[in-house]
Amino acid sequence: MDEKKSKVLIIGATGNLGYHLAEFSLKFSHPTFVLVRDSAFNDPVKVQKLQSLSNCGATLIKGSLEDEKSLLEAVKQVEVVICSIPSKHVLEQMVLVRVIKEAGCIKRFIPSEFGADPDRIQISDMDYNFYSRKAEIRRLVEAEGIPYTYISCNFLMSYLLPSLVQPGLKTPPRDKIRVFGDGNVKAVFVKEQDVAAFTICSMDDPRTLNKVLYLRPPGNVCSMNELVEIWESKIGKKLEKIYVSEDELLIKIKGMLVDYINYTWGFYLEV
Repeated sequence: MDEKKSKVLIIGATGNLGYHLAEFSLKFSHPTFVLVRDSAFNDPVKVQKLQSLSNCGATLIKGSLEDEKSLLEAVKQVEVVICSIPSKHVLEQMVLVRVIKEAGCIKRFIPSEFGADPDRIQISDMDYNFYSRKAEIRRLVEAEGIPYTYISCNFLMSYLLPSLVQPGLKTPPRDKIRVFGDGNVKAVFVKEQDVAAFTICSMDDPRTLNKVLYLRPPGNVCSMNELVEIWESKIGKKLEKIYVSEDELLIKIKGMLVDYINYTWGFYLEV
């Protein structure tokens, strides 16, 4: 007899990762519900995504994290909640945690993390509370006794690989490249679709209950020097390497946006 598939609510399904989460939830035959704010219907790209998910069987529910009543109604219809809102909005999950506690029907909550483990990373107090906010949500979830799985996937490929980790570029350089530190520190890159697939597979797995799931496929662990070598072999040309020391990197980071920090600093620290 087939195992019963959990009903899932996806919050943030019009985003890049959130869309793939909803896709794989449907692909793996989970009854899938998508929380949709009214403003999404004014965006042609989001409308197209929502239509595609609806055509595949997803149930669209109007609501938002700002509307506690609609949120509670949505949560009561499912057994698993997955949130994939942007990192800068993670504290907005506080109301979601409260609603999940009130609903009392959720057997697994996967909050919006999908990056480095906020309880283990060290960033020299220069991350504008990027990770401390995620850790704050963790502590709230645990204090409320809500069953959880945290997904730690390190770097999403689409943010870093298209530029070979060169802030400000959209394509890999063909002449000079900046290498952070000595270029030998390993980093983990995981494709968004794979993160989504692993996340959906984890939510009914008893082994991942109240655990951090680390996604680190051996073939996806590379140093910056290794990435440069792969690119050089593709273009048949050696690049001029400009090594950026720790002190130089710290100067560049200070005063710049959090995106720059998180896309470059990870190469200098082993996490």
